[in-house]
Amino acid sequence: MNKRFIIASGGTGGHFYPGLALGKELRRQGFPVLFIVRKNDPAAQILDTHKLHYREIDFMGLPRSVNPVRHLRFWAKFFKSLFETRRIIKQFRPDVAVGTGGYISFPLIFTAHFSGVKTAVHDSNARLGLANKVCGLFADLFMLGLPVNKKIKNSVLTSTPIRREFADAPDRTAVLEGLGLDPQKRTALIFGGSQGAKGLNAACAEVVAKLAKRNSYWQFIHITGERWYGVIREGYATLNNVAVLPYSHEIYALMRTADLAVCRSGASTLAELIYCRLPAVLVPFPHAAANHQYYNAKILQNARCARIVTEDKNLPQHLFQTLQRLTGRNRDLFSMRSAYSRLRIPNPMTAAKEIVKRLRNL
Repeated sequence: MNKRFIIASGGTGGHFYPGLALGKELRRQGFPVLFIVRKNDPAAQILDTHKLHYREIDFMGLPRSVNPVRHLRFWAKFFKSLFETRRIIKQFRPDVAVGTGGYISFPLIFTAHFSGVKTAVHDSNARLGLANKVCGLFADLFMLGLPVNKKIKNSVLTSTPIRREFADAPDRTAVLEGLGLDPQKRTALIFGGSQGAKGLNAACAEVVAKLAKRNSYWQFIHITGERWYGVIREGYATLNNVAVLPYSHEIYALMRTADLAVCRSGASTLAELIYCRLPAVLVPFPHAAANHQYYNAKILQNARCARIVTEDKNLPQHLFQTLQRLTGRNRDLFSMRSAYSRLRIPNPMTAAKEIVKRLRNL
């Protein structure tokens, strides 16, 4: 009889997409899978698209303020979520429960543990989130996407699963010509996440406008996010070596085509960079919980695969200096790409299969 798996996933993309990749791999191997997501989470629409079953629970994150009304609301939803999760577990009867980070993981891992169900947690970041720190107390297996400083009970480094599309080698000429760019030139790819990033967008627009005029050997692809597309595109109007996109459903093809990336340092982005062996300038999101994006970026910088530029009032100046150096010295890019071989992190493309193997062994 096939084992049954239940996955708590959702919230930010960094928590959701590893869970999605895992769920698709479990289904591919013929196992029944059920997702638990927060009520009204946009992740539910993506699960619908992939024809993956899910159930919603009414829960919220721990309030960061001292507002007593918010705390009362949190505790009401907390106990309600435990009741809802217990009912789902009794109906679905899973053999293994998996949490992929974020507060939605806690009701599942806590309830499953006390229901006699084997439990596993996956954290993609170099700094563990609060929910996963607590979930770790009840986990039979703790899987890490990146190395962490402290020892964690029952932990193993698995890396973070990425989409299978990254394995497809793109036609570089077709990709670049489709964007109106020159396949013979080196290409830098700039992106800040699906919603864009105001500070990073503004700084990159300023820096790229200067570099595009001074350096004829490089061209740029700037993915802005829908919100910032109009204003950023207008700033590049006179340049013919910059392609501007509001969003790309084929980021995997662009990352496999590019010679350099300028981006945030979320865990899923790092896993994609690692697989593509793409030299990067990383600008960590300064308001990420526990500053985890900085610690993610440090792993690549320490291995000399990437450079970190801090987002502060000097971001345009420091970003210009870093990009000017990298776009002017090909040997730096070559050494950064080669440095990925020094990283002792498992292959993100096979991570989902390896995780499934470990979950089956539970």
